[in-house]
Amino acid sequence: MNIENLDLLREALPYIQRFQGKTFVVKLSGKVTEDKENLASLAEELALLHQVGIRICVIHGGGKQLNELAQKLGVVQTVIEGRRVTDDDTLELAKMIFRGKINTEILSQFRRRGVKAVGLSGIDGGVVTATKRPPKDVLNKETGETRIVDFGHVGDVVKIDTSLLKTMLDSGYLPIVSSLGADDDGRIFNINADTIAAEIAADLGAEKLILLTDVNGIYLDEGNEDTKLSRLTVEDARQMIASGRATGGMIPKLENLIGLLSRGVSSAHIISGTTRNAILAEVFTDEGTGTMVVKE
Repeated sequence: MNIENLDLLREALPYIQRFQGKTFVVKLSGKVTEDKENLASLAEELALLHQVGIRICVIHGGGKQLNELAQKLGVVQTVIEGRRVTDDDTLELAKMIFRGKINTEILSQFRRRGVKAVGLSGIDGGVVTATKRPPKDVLNKETGETRIVDFGHVGDVVKIDTSLLKTMLDSGYLPIVSSLGADDDGRIFNINADTIAAEIAADLGAEKLILLTDVNGIYLDEGNEDTKLSRLTVEDARQMIASGRATGGMIPKLENLIGLLSRGVSSAHIISGTTRNAILAEVFTDEGTGTMVVKE
């Protein structure tokens, strides 16, 4: 090990001491889990956090893989304002992709690193109780017309019960939760993974919510690296939504974070899930790597 690496360890030490015993909720997008080598690298970083005593709970979606399977099978997909319309066929694919393929692949990577990970969905143990999202008036910004959209089997979170997750975390397990929920009648819903991650983070009293995406933070001008924000307040986020500078899937992401930070979570981080060591740099260095969102 060279001197430079030893300096990095010295920089990391106070952060390790500060966060030991704290809970981090980490959300993985479908785009960052589709590549096996990338997933292996992410699992290695999260395993390191786990080994130094940070309690890790992983939440994942799988929109990218769901789109690919739907295309192969000829199931048309509709996304409105960053939210997927989930018809009967799409729900069947979501169950196969989320709770099956992706969850299992994440588990296998943690198994390789000796981490006791457990795969489940929001349905297990009543973690996520949801209700069907009601039809919504949606404005078409291009035409100025408003139409009613029925999102199908899309759920809104009614209640979170993290008692099962707390039992696992207290016992040294690392839970991996896919973004499905159900109501008390057992009807299954596709739920936005960012929403589930935010709700679970709040209920667990997490120190951090870390969102691993295909972009390295929040940009004032999409794709322009020079306009990346390293730090963002809740008021800044509200202004981005109101002004229209936040678009597509970034809108529900920011809305979730605004609500989350008012409920006791210290900070939220949006970082690249495809950049090696991005998680470690965000957690254990002064400079960080993505965008940190704080209350004020």
